[in-house]
Amino acid sequence: MAWWFGASRTLCQAAKAAAAPAAPASSSRWERLKNSKAGVWCRSLISDYKEACKEVVVGARERPGKAMMYLTVLGGAWACFQTRPDETSFEAALLERSNQLGLLSPWIRSGTSDGHVQNLVKIRNEGRLRHASLGLLSLVYNADYDPDTTLYESQCSYLSIPWRELPQRMLDVGFAGRWWILDSKMNNYDVNDEAFKHLPAHMQLTSPPSVQEVERNERLHKESWLALKLEDEEKETNVREVTVSGDGHVRSEKEERTSA
Repeated sequence: MAWWFGASRTLCQAAKAAAAPAAPASSSRWERLKNSKAGVWCRSLISDYKEACKEVVVGARERPGKAMMYLTVLGGAWACFQTRPDETSFEAALLERSNQLGLLSPWIRSGTSDGHVQNLVKIRNEGRLRHASLGLLSLVYNADYDPDTTLYESQCSYLSIPWRELPQRMLDVGFAGRWWILDSKMNNYDVNDEAFKHLPAHMQLTSPPSVQEVERNERLHKESWLALKLEDEEKETNVREVTVSGDGHVRSEKEERTSA
């Protein structure tokens, strides 16, 4: 009888286990993934970022001025990065400046502007123009050889331009959508300073007129376009005739008195 009761108990336990709902395989796989090393590391990383974001929000509420300064710096850096000029923009700017100088007579071109632009055009035609992006700004410098040159000196990496020589080779700096050295060299590009070097020193330099001089010149210019007006003057003339006896001549003396 004992073996009967043992067998019936085993069969009952097996029936209960078969009747119980089985745990989904996906949930057990998810649990194993969560409890693995990668899952624990991801959960700790997410928790750290969550706490950091909370601290940033709390710090911004406690110190709004400092938070605004950080936001301004980050926004300015992002704007500089987005407006950083590239090599194509430099070539376009160089072509535009060259066309501006080409429309002028050689007698009135600025020697500084013309010499700088001609030097850049020569380096570009030789293929020695290089561009380097530094994140917030761009640099344009000149190399010794064209990249397609097959000379040993141009292909050997040990003979390339060292970084310490970059300041001496730098041609322009691009920042905030502009090429600053090129724009500064093109200042007063239509004024030839060599034409005024024979003048006295006090005539070579000019200063901007003052506000009073500008107003006076404008007033005189407006008055020059007005029609001339003649003012009527009232004249009162008294004529006296004086007869002189003795020599038999008569002299008339006219006395004019003018009143406006």
